Amino acid sequence: MKPDSTRTEELPIYESLIRERGDVVEEARAVAEETQHQMSQALNGVAPTPHETGAH
Repeated sequence: MKPDSTRTEELPIYESLIRERGDVVEEARAVAEETQHQMSQALNGVAPTPHETGAH
């Protein structure tokens, strides 16, 4: 079985899970990027704004 055909066959299952459960991988990526941004600012001595800390 070719790697491309395996990936194509698995895609509908992944799309179904995204519809049922949400795109956890994308959410984790976004949170990781935001955390990395905040830590970079903290290490550079920049205080976060209320928007960046999640406060409303």
